[in-house]
Amino acid sequence: MRTLVIRADAGARVGTGHLMRCLALAQAWQAEGGRAIFLSHCESESLRQRIEGDDIQFVSLEKPHPDSLDLQKTLEFSEQQRANWIVLDGYHFDSAYQAALRNVGKRVLVIDDTAHLPHYHADILLNQNIYAPELKYHGDADTTFLLGARYALLRHEFLRWNDWQREIPDTACHVLVTFGGSDAENVTLKVMRAIERAPMDALEVVVVVGGSNPHFQRLMAEAANSKFKMRVERDAANVPDLMAWADIAISGAGSTCWEMAFMRLPALLVVIAENQRRVAQGLDDAKIARDAGWHAALSPDEIGRAFLHMVAAKQARAEMSRRGGALVDGEGAQRVTMHLLNRAVRLRTTRAEDCRMIWEWANDAETRRFSFSTDPIPWERHLEWFNSKLSSSNCYFYLALDRDDAPVAQIRFDLNEATKDEATVSITVAPHQRGKGYGAAVIEAGSEKFCATSTAKVIHAYVKPENAASIHAFEKAAYGNMGMMREREHKVLHLTRSRP
Repeated sequence: MRTLVIRADAGARVGTGHLMRCLALAQAWQAEGGRAIFLSHCESESLRQRIEGDDIQFVSLEKPHPDSLDLQKTLEFSEQQRANWIVLDGYHFDSAYQAALRNVGKRVLVIDDTAHLPHYHADILLNQNIYAPELKYHGDADTTFLLGARYALLRHEFLRWNDWQREIPDTACHVLVTFGGSDAENVTLKVMRAIERAPMDALEVVVVVGGSNPHFQRLMAEAANSKFKMRVERDAANVPDLMAWADIAISGAGSTCWEMAFMRLPALLVVIAENQRRVAQGLDDAKIARDAGWHAALSPDEIGRAFLHMVAAKQARAEMSRRGGALVDGEGAQRVTMHLLNRAVRLRTTRAEDCRMIWEWANDAETRRFSFSTDPIPWERHLEWFNSKLSSSNCYFYLALDRDDAPVAQIRFDLNEATKDEATVSITVAPHQRGKGYGAAVIEAGSEKFCATSTAKVIHAYVKPENAASIHAFEKAAYGNMGMMREREHKVLHLTRSRP
């Protein structure tokens, strides 16, 4: 099993954002059948439990780098686990630390926000921020740079909201307040007091704080005395639901910004750390959020005025919502994982908007020639079939995309309804993508993903003997040749692949 070791820390000083975005990457890695392990100096027991709750191993480090035992432990542990990749997420992992890992042959992914180091030693460098393409990085000759919000790492609980459409009310009455896992300066309290001064009849406010927040009791008391309906939630497990409920957010400008953009949630950003300044400014320039400025320079009255302006500005909020959804599509972790696995393609679940394209592929003359039925498929029949597949719990239906997000193929696994331990695979390569080697890559990626997410023990493929390209693709993807047989009154070659 492929192993990903993630070296990231969390605490009152460094916050929880590094661990939480790495959790999204770990989830995407596991979805591809791999194993993820956190090696961390973490001050939050609740955060550790959150990670272990996703069946991800968590190993604690007593002292973080620059303590000399940190690097030694990371090297020894990654060797013991036969790690395929080591992920470093934290500003304290300097150039020497990175070089030490690469010099002994480890593959390294560095997650960065600021380009603060003179040189980066990494196989892959990831910066998910909106301003990342503008930064000047100096890396090794073979470093791959993944820069920009298309690589934003979102945890899997957000992805079920992909097709959700936000309604924009005339006046924003549901307010979400969130300033990360620690908020040592207690900016949350200042914002609560700013909201309290709003000359409005009714507001509902949810304040989300992390387990590392040292001001929890004080915030609870403030909420209890509010003239509005206000509550404080600690270590909220339903953050996507709260973002869907909210009409507006007041937030720090950390990694939560990419979650809010995906959820199309208009936000007023209060900068609470130096590394957030460019995020807030970039999102303000893109009209996705409003940058209120540096927290210490803002009074509650100034925050309150900016808040009231957004509450009443329906058109501005609608534009923020639209632009945010366009910026972050929720597939960033899958894009990064594709590079980690060195795959030419990645898979996403097929959606309603793919229907016509797949119909056009299916009616291509070459596709029909090698199908069991060579007749053209009427649109109405395809639409009925397509919708039935999307709604079936026994159908695993994926669209394959290349590294530029261009569709290259569709692959489908139909689970045996009775036994649940066997499945049949079907694939169609886009007519204009044939001859580029995508067939085997899609079958390999699809089969691994299907085995990781289903109960099937055996996958069956049935191919017409004259379809040499398809037979070659299945055999290249480790499908065994079981010989000729008859299927649907056709003589076909039977190929199978078993769960590893």
